[in-house]
Amino acid sequence: MTRIEYAKKGIVTDEMKAVAAAEGICSEQLAADIAEGTSLISRNINHKITPLGIGKGMSTKINANIGTSKDKISFDDELKKLDVCVKFGCDAVMDLSTGGAIRDLRQMLISRSPLSVGTVPLYDALVRTVDKHGSIAKMTADEFFQVIEDHAEDGVDFITVHCGVTLSAIERLKKDPRILNVVSRGGSFILEWMIFNERENPLYEQYDRLLELSKKYDLTLSLGDGFRPGCIADATDRSQLEELIILGELRDRALEAGVQAMIEGPGHVPINQVEMNIKLQKEICKGAPFYVLGPLVTDLGMGYDHITAAIGGAIAGAAGADFLCYVTPAEHIRLPNLDDVRDGIIASKIAAHAADIAKGVPGAIEKDRKMAQCRKNLDWEGQAALSFNPELVRKWRAELPPSVSDVCSMCGEFCAIKAVERALARAQEVGR
Repeated sequence: MTRIEYAKKGIVTDEMKAVAAAEGICSEQLAADIAEGTSLISRNINHKITPLGIGKGMSTKINANIGTSKDKISFDDELKKLDVCVKFGCDAVMDLSTGGAIRDLRQMLISRSPLSVGTVPLYDALVRTVDKHGSIAKMTADEFFQVIEDHAEDGVDFITVHCGVTLSAIERLKKDPRILNVVSRGGSFILEWMIFNERENPLYEQYDRLLELSKKYDLTLSLGDGFRPGCIADATDRSQLEELIILGELRDRALEAGVQAMIEGPGHVPINQVEMNIKLQKEICKGAPFYVLGPLVTDLGMGYDHITAAIGGAIAGAAGADFLCYVTPAEHIRLPNLDDVRDGIIASKIAAHAADIAKGVPGAIEKDRKMAQCRKNLDWEGQAALSFNPELVRKWRAELPPSVSDVCSMCGEFCAIKAVERALARAQEVGR
């Protein structure tokens, strides 16, 4: 049986108990939430990792995207990026490779990753089809589903599938054009295939086939937003919302079939629409876990899009988003390097933690109280250890050491904390 089938029978598995213990929540409640499709556990039966809980009542998780392109193929670099993801506290990693021996790299990443691993099988299918036939338009449905099964068999824990890009959605886009029509790579490939073949999306048309395959491996479906807005002017438009309604219906079918599913959310959203987008998704998709890319709250952040995404991510998480996909400083510019990956992770971790405080996630605000106490005590090692990047804190402190050892070189002898402690101690003496 799948997790959903166990949960629907009221059976709390050891895996559910382990996730609940890690999250500080009741295992029986987690099982009930899995049965209702408002929570999930991401782990393929072929991937021996600590299972990852995503959804209702749990901490906000983050994902990092890595992978090759045809302009940069280095397995060593991608494995180093995986190490950075583990070191800085990612919950999941997605391999979005489009260059080189993709399956070889995927298998290497899965074998080395203690984190939940996701992929977009369509990227792999695209490369295979272009190499074999010269065009994505010549891919057959059987070839596509074979690629999906390869990913599942290899141990991929969750896959993005753009099931909501339908013929009716394309007609909607024609009637209501956008500035940036489709920026999702997967969405654009499916759209191109459908237009050239004048056929319905095989992921939508043969959705039951996808469910049957997913059930075999207890594979989680991440229902991709092929019509996510690529600029804030296109946010919350008819194309986005029509697709969201379709994804909500497909999520219901997945739940009925015993397959876990989450919904992917918009990329570029003005700050005043972020909370509304989360609430719309939760309402339309009946509380399904929501996985958002950012969202980016301005289009002007090139070189700093980890910041624009973290702003949107914090608001989205506080409003109920469950899973944040990081954005690196290199977004919209180039393939990210190791520093970009690190900075993207840390920005996303900050957003997720801020959201957890707002949501009242068990243990979240206690970390900040510990940091405050360390600052009061001028405990610099304690502050570094609690930070998102301890190495950077220690490095910067060493680069410009203060003349007074227990303060920082910004305030020095004029440290506010020390000044107040002296004053309060003096007041207490006078009071005696």
